[in-house]
Order: sequence, then C-alpha cells, then structure tokens
Amino acid sequence: MAPLTFSVYSLTALLFQFLNSFGFIVLATVGLAIIFGMMGVINLAHGEFILIGVYGTALPYHAGAPLPLAMVGGVVAATLFGVVVERTIVRRFYDRLLDSMVATWGLALVVSQLLLIVFGSSLDSISTPMGNVDYGPFSSSVYRSIFLPAVALLVLVGLYAVFTRTEFGIKARATIEDPETARAMGIDTDRMYTSTFAIGSGLAGLTGALYAPALGSITPNRGSTFLVESFVAVVVGGPSVIVGTLSAAGILSVFNATGSFFFGTFIGQMLLLLVAIVALRALPDGITGYVDDWRQRRRAEE
Repeated sequence: MAPLTFSVYSLTALLFQFLNSFGFIVLATVGLAIIFGMMGVINLAHGEFILIGVYGTALPYHAGAPLPLAMVGGVVAATLFGVVVERTIVRRFYDRLLDSMVATWGLALVVSQLLLIVFGSSLDSISTPMGNVDYGPFSSSVYRSIFLPAVALLVLVGLYAVFTRTEFGIKARATIEDPETARAMGIDTDRMYTSTFAIGSGLAGLTGALYAPALGSITPNRGSTFLVESFVAVVVGGPSVIVGTLSAAGILSVFNATGSFFFGTFIGQMLLLLVAIVALRALPDGITGYVDDWRQRRRAEE
C-alpha cells in the first residue's frame, strides 16, 4: 500500500508542476502572441514589458498599497508604456520583422538599464499569497499551481470572446488581415493598431503583476525569464493566438514539468527547448499552421 500511496502523491506533485508551467507559459505568451501573431511585430522587449508590470506592482505595494490595487497599477503602467512605444517606435515597423527585432531589442536594453539606474540592482520581494497545499512528502503553492493556471484559462476565454464576439474584435482582425480594405470601409486603422498593441502590452503587464509575488528577487534582468519561453511558445503554436497559445503551452508544459520534476529545473528547460526544436523542424508553420494546411488539403480533396 505504501508504494501506491507514494505514487499517488508523486502524480499529484507532477500535475501541480504541469499546472505551474502551463500557467506561466500561457500568461507569458499571450501578450506576445497578439503583438507578433496578429500584428507582425517581433517584440524582443516583451520581457521588459512584463518587467514593467512587475515593478509597477512592487513599487506601490512596498509604498503601502494593497496587493490587488498594486497589481492594477502594474497593468496600467505596462499598458500606457505600450501605447507610447507603439505611437513613437513600433508603428514604423509593421510587417518589417527584422527591423522590428532590432528596434525592440534596443528598447529592451534601454528599459533594463533604466530600471537598474533608477531602482538599483534589486527590489524587496513580495511574499506569495494563498499559502501552500501539503500532500504526503510534497508541498505546492496554491497561488502558482492553482490560481495562476485558472487565471491563464480565463484570460484565453476572455480574449476569444473579445476578438470573435465584439465589434472591436471584428474591426481589429479586419485591420490586421487587410488594412487597406478596412480603411476603405471606414475603420480607423491607426486606432486599431494602437488598441491592439495596448491590449498585448496590458496582458504583458498583467503577467508581471501576477508574477510579482511569485518571482522571489525582483531584478532588472528578469525579463529574459519570460521572453525565452513566450517566444518559443508563440513560434510552436503558430498563427492562431488562442488555439496556438493553448496547444503550445499544453505540449511544452508536459515536457517541462516532467523534466523539472524528475531531474531538476535545468533539465526541464532543456527538454522544453529540444521539443520546440523538433516541433519547428516537423511543423515549420507551427501547430495551428499545420492544422490549417491540413484542413485546406481536405477541402481540396473533397
């Protein structure tokens, strides 16, 4: 009976590890997926957008604001920063992938150095709320392993509703797919670009706000923690923001969680990257790109 009991505990711990990784990948990815997948801009400053959400949460919290209110401040800070960046820099690089990479990479360096100069090498950490759940020899954070994955799913559902069930979503998708026709039909495409980029930036800020209590040390170089996995997930998922993010996060989290649970965090990260390389070799257009091609071939055969 003892081996069976331990096996149940181990499977539970592995499940929580998966949920932890899944929530992280989805939340870190979804803002980049909108900006890259829908707008054709490779935002290498995405990690710094998230970092602004972290700092925008930590600073008010340490000044005495309640954590939920501080999180709102982090989201607002990243959203406003995104609007300024889109109006002054990014709008010049739509559909110019290499140029957008260079511009946003430079922006990432500027932001991280400014944070270092203004706030120093680190900020005081924020304690993780909600406590832990204990089972057998294991313990998992309720906030990281239950709350954040649930929020990640709610964010995906909300985005699906916004971009498929609202007038704004229809106009935004029309602008992205064919801006000239959308402009001819009376849509203010400049405003649509700015609004869509603001949503992506706000989601990055939301990620930073939510993970501010879960990061431990808050340093100006933590943006890269989010950028690598989010960029990998966007490329593996393909052009569809919702389905691509969900499918890529699910697949990558299985390998990341398994490797991390049995062999440590480093091996989990290595497995994630290896799976991404294999997936890109087999599916150069990503998971949803392959599904779209398969559907087109089926229609052609019929």
